[in-house]
Amino acid sequence: MAPTSLDRYDDALAALDPDEGELESTELVVTDDVLVKAFALGPSAELEAHEHGDSTNVFHVLEGTVTVIQDDEHEQIDAPGTVLHERGVAHGAKNETDETVVFTASLCPLPS
Repeated sequence: MAPTSLDRYDDALAALDPDEGELESTELVVTDDVLVKAFALGPSAELEAHEHGDSTNVFHVLEGTVTVIQDDEHEQIDAPGTVLHERGVAHGAKNETDETVVFTASLCPLPS
């Protein structure tokens, strides 16, 4: 999936419009060795904690304030913000605000 212009990403992000308690996502970049997904969390929505044993994951907070989960820790990260999740570390995100939160997650390398 190759982008034809930078506008493609703006359009993809603008299309994410979750309701309260909903999570929406879209793939922005998919190659043989990297995946970048955009997530939008409506108020009270959550991306359940999970791990990638063979991949590093990085969140880039684009809009709002997201509560990032790493193992048993929770920390609020404001946009613009970046959070590194090392390989094998359980991670997730919650929206504990009244506004939609938007962030990307970059995964590299892709799991086999």
